[in-house]
Amino acid sequence: MQKEYRSVSEIVGPLMMVEQVDGIKFGELAEIELKDGSIRRGRVLEVNRDKALVQIFEGSSGMNVNQSKVRFLGKGIELPVSMDMLGRVFDGLGRPRDNGPKIIPEDRLDINGLPLNPYARNYPSEFIQTGVSTIDGLNTLVRGQKLPIFSGSGLPHNRLAAQIARQAKVLGTDAKFALVFAAMGITFEEADFFISDFRKTGAIDRSVLFINLADDPAIERIATPRMALTAAEYLAYEKGMHVLVIMTDITNYAEALREISAARKEVPGRRGYPGYLYTDLATLYERAGRIRDREGSITQIPILTMPEDDKTHPIPDLTGYITEGQIMLNRSLNRKGIYPPVDVLPSLSRLKDKGIGDGKTREDHADVLNQLYAGYARGKEAKELAAILGEAALSDADKLFAKFADEFENRYVNQGENEDRTIIDTLSIGWDLLSLLPRTELKRVRDEYLEKYLPAKGE
Repeated sequence: MQKEYRSVSEIVGPLMMVEQVDGIKFGELAEIELKDGSIRRGRVLEVNRDKALVQIFEGSSGMNVNQSKVRFLGKGIELPVSMDMLGRVFDGLGRPRDNGPKIIPEDRLDINGLPLNPYARNYPSEFIQTGVSTIDGLNTLVRGQKLPIFSGSGLPHNRLAAQIARQAKVLGTDAKFALVFAAMGITFEEADFFISDFRKTGAIDRSVLFINLADDPAIERIATPRMALTAAEYLAYEKGMHVLVIMTDITNYAEALREISAARKEVPGRRGYPGYLYTDLATLYERAGRIRDREGSITQIPILTMPEDDKTHPIPDLTGYITEGQIMLNRSLNRKGIYPPVDVLPSLSRLKDKGIGDGKTREDHADVLNQLYAGYARGKEAKELAAILGEAALSDADKLFAKFADEFENRYVNQGENEDRTIIDTLSIGWDLLSLLPRTELKRVRDEYLEKYLPAKGE
C-alpha cells in the first residue's frame, strides 16, 4: 500500500521539499493532492536521507505547504508505446493533444532509456538522402549519425526541418522509415505550422510528434526529448525501422535546465548554465546510432538557435563536442533571399566519407565535393579581396572564382522549399558549376571522372 506524506516543509518555484520519507529513489514519480482534490505530478530530483526534493510538472501556484498530500509511485516516468503512435501528436509528457484516443500500449518504457554497451554499436555507413543539396552533396547525413543544425533567431530553421522531415529517405533499401519530431518551447504558430505541414504532405502517417509549447511548464520541456527518443528506440530496435529524430529547439531545453538549476540553488557554470550541461546533452545525443544484429537505427538532427549568433556560446559549443559535425545557417545568405541559407564553409559532417562513393551515392561524389568546396572558398576570398582593394586588383582567375562563388550560392545552395533533389540531381548541378572553371583548375577531381562527367563548354 502506498504511503501518503503530509510532511511538505517548503515550496520554492517548481520545487517542493518533503521530509520524513522512507525508501524513495531518484527519478521516482510522485502525485501531489491539493486541498481541492486536484492532482499534480512530480519527479524526485534529489534524495538526502529522509528528505526528498520533488520537481512539480504543472507548477506550484495555489499549493499550500500544510494542506498538500504526497504519494510516491515507486516508478519513473514511462511512455506507453505501440505502433499506433505513428500519425499521432502528443504533448511533452506523452499525452495525446490531437483529440485522439489514448494509446493502448504494447509496453511501457522508462524515458531515460537503458545504457548501451559501446561494443554493441555499429558504425554509421549508409547514406540518407534529405533532398537538400548542401547536406546531401557537401555535408552528407549518414544513418545512425547525429548532425545538428546551428541556426539563429529569425532564420528559417523550422522550414528546413519540415523539408527534411518530408523528404528524408534511405536509398537502396525497402526498410521502413519513420520520423519522430520533438518540439520544445515553441510558439503555438510554430506548432501549427509543423502539424499542418506534416498533415498536408502526408508525412504525418509515418511520424510521431511531441509538442511542448512555450507556455507549458519548463519541467515538461526536460521530459519532451526523452519521450521522443524513447518512442524512437521502440520503433528502431523493437520494430526494425529507420528513425530520423528531429529536435527543436535545444536552446529552449537548455534554458529550462538552467531555470530548474537556479531554483535548486546550484552553483552555476558558464553563463549561468549548470555545470552538468555537457553530461545532460550527452544523455540525449548519445541515444542515436545503430546496434549490431538489429535492423533499425536512430539518426538525429537536433536544431538549436545560437544566442546572439555566437557559436562559442555553451550550448552550440558543447553540442559540437558531442555530435559528428554541424550544419551552419548564415544570416547574410538569408538576407540575400537564399534558401536554405546554409554556410557550407564552417559546416561539417565528420562521417560523410563513410556514406558516399560507389554503391552508396556515386563514385565521383568525394572528388566533386572537394572541388566545389575549394572553388567556393577561393571565390569567397576573392570577393573579400575585391571589397578591400577593388575589383581591378583581382587577377582573371580570381574574377572567375568570384563569379563561381555567386553561381554556387544561386544554383547549388539556393533551392525551393518543396524541391526534392536526388543525389544525382545534386551531383549534376555540381558538375555544371565546375564547367565554369578552367579544366586546369580542377585539380581535386580525377581525370577519369572529368572525362566521364564534366559537361563540354556550351552544353
